[in-house]
Amino acid sequence: MTDRVVPDAPLDQARGLHVVTLGTAAGPAIRSECPGIATAVVVDGQFYLVDFGLGVTRAAHAAGLRGENLKACFVTHLHSDHVAEIPAYFLWNWGKPVEGFTRPVRILGPGSADPAAGSVGIEGLVDHVLRAYSYDIDVRIVDEGRPPLFDLLQAKEIELPASAAGADGVRTPRMDPFPVYEDELVRVSAILVEHPPIFPAFAFRFDTAYGSVVISGDTTESLNTSRLADGADLLVHEAVNLDFYRARNFGPKFLNHQEIAHTTPAGVGRVATRAGVTRVVLSHLAGVATDEEWTAGVATEYVGPVTVAHPGDVYTVAPVDAPAATVSPA
Repeated sequence: MTDRVVPDAPLDQARGLHVVTLGTAAGPAIRSECPGIATAVVVDGQFYLVDFGLGVTRAAHAAGLRGENLKACFVTHLHSDHVAEIPAYFLWNWGKPVEGFTRPVRILGPGSADPAAGSVGIEGLVDHVLRAYSYDIDVRIVDEGRPPLFDLLQAKEIELPASAAGADGVRTPRMDPFPVYEDELVRVSAILVEHPPIFPAFAFRFDTAYGSVVISGDTTESLNTSRLADGADLLVHEAVNLDFYRARNFGPKFLNHQEIAHTTPAGVGRVATRAGVTRVVLSHLAGVATDEEWTAGVATEYVGPVTVAHPGDVYTVAPVDAPAATVSPA
């Protein structure tokens, strides 16, 4: 694996497996110029999006990723900094006038933690978005000849397996990864992680003919993440700098959330070591630190290469000149 490389060919033409850290900031507070969390997994020029942080629409365009090459989308959890730009992304990447998608695209994510209280999961969120923008969508279907977005954008809530019994947002059982999506290029598995009080919260693994990538989502240090990432080529993991918040007199509830719902750099190192991953990339950075401070913390528990992601970084997992390939059947 190489680090922070720009493929010789544009991403929509590049062979192999690449990861683009489109946005790297935690939120919803804005403490840097970095876009909010969003990651693209690119396989032979086709791509998959994980999360929709603030700024992903422009970041994806700047990276050369066009909606016409979008295969599927995944949402780790329903915190606003992971879903806020869903409306903009799909309205700006739909239909031929903008090199957008014209075939069905699935968006998979959590269901509602409490339907009885009226809260919605990813299906309800997408439905509300489409309704809210129905006037604009209807006009563009008629006026610009775009395909019906209502039919193309297919939201599906991830069903929890029996091994998740007892999970409630505070306690997450140790479990095996379970499949959530497969096509000719990737096989995607998920596992529950701990991000209290949010539930469900997922990490995702992308297995391809070129290698494997795991994206942690938001989580405290989790044995489930290590299990999902077993032997992976690249682990993209969140991190929190607790000292940043402690030094600024944030309230006790906020500090408690950071401590129980996110992972310290040393914790990331332990997750990576247990999993035996080849490389770690830190993204979704909560708090402020230098790259050296972030990586030094991971290095106390992990001896492999560690990189701090910046917006627009491209990480190549397989050679750019790799032959076209299809994922092996499960």
